[in-house]
Amino acid sequence: MFQLSIFIAVMSFIFGACIGSFLNVVIHRMPEGQSIALPPSHCPACNHSIPIYCNLPIISFLLLKGKCRFCKAPISIRYPLVELVTGLLALGLFFKFGLTPAALFYFIFGAVLIAISFIDLDHQIIPDKLSLPGIVIFSTSCLFVPQMRFYSVVWGVLAGGGILYFVALFYYFLRKRQGMGGGDIKLLAMIGAATGVKGVFFTLFTGSVFGTLGGAAAMALAGKSGKRQAKIPFGPFLSLGALLYVFWGESIIRWYIDFLN
Repeated sequence: MFQLSIFIAVMSFIFGACIGSFLNVVIHRMPEGQSIALPPSHCPACNHSIPIYCNLPIISFLLLKGKCRFCKAPISIRYPLVELVTGLLALGLFFKFGLTPAALFYFIFGAVLIAISFIDLDHQIIPDKLSLPGIVIFSTSCLFVPQMRFYSVVWGVLAGGGILYFVALFYYFLRKRQGMGGGDIKLLAMIGAATGVKGVFFTLFTGSVFGTLGGAAAMALAGKSGKRQAKIPFGPFLSLGALLYVFWGESIIRWYIDFLN
């Protein structure tokens, strides 16, 4: 039984890393309006098709020493990083949920969050092609996650979209300019569909904490480089908060309540 668990764990990581390789295609092509299916994977520098043996997740990057096999152009460290993170996501979900519908559901949810996060980091946008269908798809969470209830899904979507919408309106009223994009609003609504109303508040709180820390660090770096203002995408921090909730949210909430008492 132990050996079988180890085998499934290894296969979970490999499966996740392979999906991460596909996410790299989504991250690179979707913001440019390109097809994620065609043409096949190719080097963005020399356009040479990448053979299967040069497209192995993580391993190929190490064997090629971070350079294209044909033109020797550097390969971004983001590619193996996305593959590694997605592999670890699959592995972690297997250890938490086992081979269950909940594990598969949250893996798909996490994979979408990873793609959104890296697109937001690169382009400061959250594509509607991911978030809007995500709201609908992940509203089925009550069918796959035993503790989820339909009313929590509904309130999660309404709270997720509504809270940030009113925050954005209030900021615009005070500053007369946008401080938060509509993509963040749709993203939190999608997170609410997958995690329920408790997940929304947990995600918003933890995402704000991490966002504040990340923003302070980015502004400090921007000040050293002579830039006036650093643009801080909020999507990655919301995504991080949502994944923290999936793995440890209930435990953290219980600990916090016990701490207050």
